[in-house]
Amino acid sequence: MNSRMLEAASVSPGWLAVAAVGVAVVAYFLGCFNGAVVVSRYILRDDIRDHGSGNAGLTNFYRVFGGPLTAVVILSDVVKAVVAVMFAMFIAGHISPELITLSKYWGGAFCILGHMFPCTFQFRGGKGVLSGGAIAIMIGIGGEGAYQSWLVPLVVWVGFIVLAVATKYVSLGSCWAGFSFPIVSGLVYRDPLIILLAVVMGGLLLWKHRGNMVRIVKGTESKFVLHKGSRSKLSSAGESFGEAVPAAEESGSDPETDIKRKTTDK
Repeated sequence: MNSRMLEAASVSPGWLAVAAVGVAVVAYFLGCFNGAVVVSRYILRDDIRDHGSGNAGLTNFYRVFGGPLTAVVILSDVVKAVVAVMFAMFIAGHISPELITLSKYWGGAFCILGHMFPCTFQFRGGKGVLSGGAIAIMIGIGGEGAYQSWLVPLVVWVGFIVLAVATKYVSLGSCWAGFSFPIVSGLVYRDPLIILLAVVMGGLLLWKHRGNMVRIVKGTESKFVLHKGSRSKLSSAGESFGEAVPAAEESGSDPETDIKRKTTDK
């Protein structure tokens, strides 16, 4: 596959392969650090993948647990994506500045793969929305053509926010992000390799949301609602069973089973 960025770099195939593999490995294992799983499993001692939709992502974590630890999940998923892209940029910058933009997509793609399919957590990860959004912003920062490069995060994020706020379907905004990312990347850079990497990332995000898309069509998809509660409060003496039901239903879990499980665990 011809890439004008690779051609402009004029780097020997051997060194390019070594650098590409190194970046891929580092970015993948950074992606494997899943904030939702780490926080729920090692801090809350209650794996998020056993509750709600079973997804190890921000939305499911917030619906099930809520609370200030949600900020930790957000921070971890954003930071790992930023570090993965910055590492890729650092390596590319030492090889050839012409490769920096391409390296963002390369490092981002493997970070997303690590997030979605972490070998550290039985290949059961999240859907990559938050990390993907951070990667889109990194692509816009200091990209080739300052004005054009910002079109990537602008199109992805504005569409996501508008759809998520207007419909309260976070999944619908996420599908827009996955669909629009390869299109706007292709329009901005017109490089076959970048388009391929963008299609992989966007395609994986859409594939991870295939169930959500079916539920949106059927009208059974859960809407995102702000709340202050957490799963740990469901079995407390101060909260009634009736109050706990709506939050549990939104997350796709069975409240009675969850409360019995929680009581048994104690």
